Parts: sequence; structure tokens; C-alpha cells
Amino acid sequence: MSYKSILVHVDNSDTVSERVAVAARLASEQDAHLIGAAATGVLSEYYRNSAMMYAGMVPQDQIDDLTRSAEQALDRFEAQASAAGTRYERRISDDAAQDGLVLQARYADLVVLSQSEPGDEGLLLGPGLAAYLALYGGRPVLVVPYVGKYPHIDRHALVAWDGSRAATRAVTDALPLLRRSARVTLAVFDPKRQYGVHGAEPGADIALFLARHGVKVEVLQQPKPEGMNVGEALLSLSADLGADLLVMGAYGHLRWREMVLGGVTRTLLESMTLPVLMSH
Repeated sequence: MSYKSILVHVDNSDTVSERVAVAARLASEQDAHLIGAAATGVLSEYYRNSAMMYAGMVPQDQIDDLTRSAEQALDRFEAQASAAGTRYERRISDDAAQDGLVLQARYADLVVLSQSEPGDEGLLLGPGLAAYLALYGGRPVLVVPYVGKYPHIDRHALVAWDGSRAATRAVTDALPLLRRSARVTLAVFDPKRQYGVHGAEPGADIALFLARHGVKVEVLQQPKPEGMNVGEALLSLSADLGADLLVMGAYGHLRWREMVLGGVTRTLLESMTLPVLMSH
């Protein structure tokens, strides 16, 4: 099992260069086809306000500007992908970014996005584009922090394991990365508080599953540090271990509950310090 099609979001933000660099490197390592996807947002402009909706048309010069901006972003993607020596193609859609990416994610193995910068969320569903794609894309999402450089994600992977469906999906979706990682630690917080979830030895069954897929894994059971939520505990443990990748299930609880109360997913999307692969 390996990734054969990797979809990366392309725009004109300051975070796009590192996002594309991570995606291109993964595509080369996995012998995958890299797809750079940009969106003009033209359809969004049609419905941004009632005046435009009733007029039935966005001014042509505005459409041209939006299209030109997306094409320029794709030109930079193409130059970067070509320099990385990976197979690639460019795609452009007239949708809003979240709608175009959700549609195209259905035909990719992995989606690479950037963490939203503070104040740039803009979506009702929570911390930006990554939250939306994790919920509705149907594919694993690799989220790259909006600050920093990430030249490797194959030295030490930390897997957050709570026995949930979302965590199971994330572990399976991450197998191509976990097999390449020099070290994998599977973290189980407070396993005795999750009655009937983990079996006789918490983490043992999923570790055996991973071992059969060629993943060398170490199980780490520990109490959640006092005063921290699970998301904060995972970030702290990632720093202590020197992890360069975190694998976790996204929105394991009811979506409305996580939206109102916070939750592990929200904490990670807001405060991540390393790339995070998440699946829902």
C-alpha cells in the first residue's frame, strides 16, 4: 500500500511554498502523482450578496482577476514541482477552495493543506479549510503548520490511539507514512478509564496490526498530565519525543459537541507544532 495520487491546495498565501514542498517530497518518496489544485472562487462571488445574485453576473474584469490570480499560483506550483522532479498536473476550478477540494479529494489518496493562520478561519465549521476537508473530503488530510520548515516527516511518528473508529481510520490511512518512519510511538492516555475499548493490554492489538504491516511500533501508556486536555498532552508528548509527524482521528465525538466544547481536533488545528495527519 502506498499513496498514488496526492492532492495539494494551491493558493497565493505565504504558507503555500512549504505546503507544496512537503507534498512534492511525499510524492517523490511514494512514487505518486502530484495534483496542484487552485480555485478562482468565481461561483462564490456570484452569491456573495443579493445584488450580485439578482444581477446574475459578476463583472468580467473581476472574474479575469480571480482567474489570473489562481493561474499565477499554479505557475509557481508547477515551477516548484518541476524542480522537485516529481510527476504533477495542475487543476483549476471556479468553486470556493473548500468545495473544489472536497470534490477532487474523492479521487486522491491524500490531501495536503496548511493550518489556518490566526484570524483567517472564515468557516462556520471551525478552524478553517483543514477542518472542512477532514469532515467532508473522505480522505486523510495532512496539515502542515503555518510557520516553520518540515524537511522530513519520516524519523519519529506519534500515533494517538484511543480505540475509536476515527483513530482506526487514521492509523490505516497513515500506513504508507508509518512504514517509512524510522520510529513509531503509539500513545494511549489513561487506558483504564476507557472500559471495554482496549482489550486486556491497551495498545497491544493495534501494535500487532501495525507490525503485520511492517511498522515497528512502541506502545506508550501514560496518564494525561494534570491540567491538560488530550490535544495539549499530545503536543507536549510530541515535543518531548522529538516527533516529526502526529497521526490522529479527527472529530471522534459528535461534531456539535466538539464545536461547542472544543476537543482534541480543534486544539491540534489551532496549536499544532508539527505536521498532523488526520482522518474522520
